[in-house]
Amino acid sequence: MSSQNQARVKNRAPAPIQISAEQILREAAERQEQHILDPIVKIHDAEEYQSHLRDRRKHFEDNIRYRREHIGNWVKYARFEEDNREFERARSVFERALEVDVRNPELWLRYGELEMRNEFINRARNVLDRGVQLLPRVDFLWYKYVYMEEMVADIPKCRAVFERWMDWMPDDNAWMSYARFEGRGGHWDQAKEIMKRYANAYPSTRSFMRFAKWAEYEAKDIDLARTVYESSLVELEPEESRQARVFGRFSAFEERQGEYERARVIYKHAVKLFHLGEEPKKFPEGAEEEEVPEWEQDKRNELYKAYIAFEKKRGDKAGIEDIVITGQRAEYEKRVTADPTDYDAWFEYAKMEEENEDAIGESSSSGDENKVREVYERAISNVPPSMEDKQHWRRYIYLWIYYALYEEMGRRDLDRSSSIYDACLDLIPHSKFSFSKIWINAAKLHIRRKDLVSARKLLGKAIGLCGKERVFTEYIALELALGEVDRCRSLYTNYLKAMPHNCRAWSKYADLEKSVGETERCRAIYELAVAQSALDMPEMLWKNFIDFEIDEGEGDHARSLYERLLGKTGHVKVWISYAQFEGTEVGKGIDTARETFKRAHDQMKDAGMKEERVLLLDAWRVFEKTKGDAQNLAKVDGMLPRRVKRKRMRTDEGGAELGWEEYFDYHFPNDEDSNVGNLKILEMAAKWKQAQAQEDSSSSEEEDSDDE
Repeated sequence: MSSQNQARVKNRAPAPIQISAEQILREAAERQEQHILDPIVKIHDAEEYQSHLRDRRKHFEDNIRYRREHIGNWVKYARFEEDNREFERARSVFERALEVDVRNPELWLRYGELEMRNEFINRARNVLDRGVQLLPRVDFLWYKYVYMEEMVADIPKCRAVFERWMDWMPDDNAWMSYARFEGRGGHWDQAKEIMKRYANAYPSTRSFMRFAKWAEYEAKDIDLARTVYESSLVELEPEESRQARVFGRFSAFEERQGEYERARVIYKHAVKLFHLGEEPKKFPEGAEEEEVPEWEQDKRNELYKAYIAFEKKRGDKAGIEDIVITGQRAEYEKRVTADPTDYDAWFEYAKMEEENEDAIGESSSSGDENKVREVYERAISNVPPSMEDKQHWRRYIYLWIYYALYEEMGRRDLDRSSSIYDACLDLIPHSKFSFSKIWINAAKLHIRRKDLVSARKLLGKAIGLCGKERVFTEYIALELALGEVDRCRSLYTNYLKAMPHNCRAWSKYADLEKSVGETERCRAIYELAVAQSALDMPEMLWKNFIDFEIDEGEGDHARSLYERLLGKTGHVKVWISYAQFEGTEVGKGIDTARETFKRAHDQMKDAGMKEERVLLLDAWRVFEKTKGDAQNLAKVDGMLPRRVKRKRMRTDEGGAELGWEEYFDYHFPNDEDSNVGNLKILEMAAKWKQAQAQEDSSSSEEEDSDDE
């Protein structure tokens, strides 16, 4: 049955008779029962009045009998008797009610208000006195009692009631009411004594702050308020005085009084005490960590914001910068604490400290004098976790470099900078990887210290442990600047032994010999270089060798080098350079250059190198324009190819056809191949199409003339 009920679908079709909201409201109003009012009783004589009173009293008595503990029935009964001026009966009702619940403070309050409304002062005093004796911890009975005494201007009795109340050690508001009562009477000395009693009775932050606020705003005694604030920092317990709101209110008070220097001192003391604007410090294991509640932390943050706002309004440039630096330092501390190997954060942190070193040095804390050095020491202590992967060390070594540069440039301490480089070199695992920058910077520092021997030893050690190209080049540059050519030759020899494939090293070695006039040694070095089996940039080396021979005016040697190079490679640029060389003063002349161009053209034609032939003919044409005549230029122009668009089948690596694609090809006039016939057919087809278009246009013109 349950499955059938679940499968049954309700009829969601609209009902035939629709009911609107207006109709629902109208029917509800029509069906609402009328409110029956109680009949108005009109009393004409005393007998009817007494009868009415009996009925009402019987009604109240019945209610009390039904719910004797319900205080509202008693209060209504007494109010009824009061309205009818039956005060004795009203008092009797309250007394009966007190027999039911004598410790109900609301009942005592209503009883006293009854007497006060009808100006029975002594009776009201007796009722309230009974109430406060029975319920001394109910504050509103005391408030009502002292209010009545003050309203009847019985100041001594009111003070006596307050003193009785104070013996019970009430809350803060009671003491404040007592002091304000004395203040309204003009007895400020007594009011101050009362507030002092209050602060001594409740030695807490709340009582001292309320005392200070009362002294400032109500008593108008600024000196007393300042004394209270100072006492709160000295006399209270540490857990009470070390609260942010104490410093916040004290500094705000001094700022309101125009004592900006005093306010600044208070703010700075709070910043130092609470470490405002700094990352919470981590305590070592076993040490007790200060537990700061969340609400207190919020107060401290608000205090720091107030300090920033104060410095922006009242401070000078140095004070504002100090606040900004403190905030930035806290942010960087947070970053480096979260990730000690975040070297970018350490870079920014150290740079910030360097830029603001003067401001840090002016601070009162002696530990800030070496803040930059401390940051660098902390940074370099975070060694990369992997001693195998060089990638992790690339950013790390720059911390050492910046540290050494800071000591050298900022502190002018070259010895400490040198010791930093030495420590870094001892830390790097040179057997797995090394960094040439560290070696070079350390050697240059020795040079600036005028210790050339140490610099040479360090660079020699770098060649043995590091062996990078930059170490060789820097060492050679140093010796060359000192004029030690023999040392340079020895270094180049070791350089080329370590890297025989380096064409740049061969070229610089040859340039060195050329610069000192050793032509034969330079030529021999080039010969050794081109004879190497593996070179990284052979084209540069051959070019430098040929340029050297041309500069020396040795045309035959240069021509021989070109022929040797062409034996190794037939690149079009080599042919063009060879032909252009023949056209210079060192070469054999223009005719020989043309023969070289023609020789290159024929060789490329046989090899089917069309694009290279185009480049060669362009260079040949430029050469004829510059140094040739019109006849030879026309001859070269006649050799230029025609650019045509063709189609070819595109295939993949497996040989499968992928479709047709268009490409550009070159047709040279003097070439005879199978494509010539196809080109002629295409030319004839183009001419036929053009003639056909002309015939169509002429026939259309004739038809137009016939229609006219």
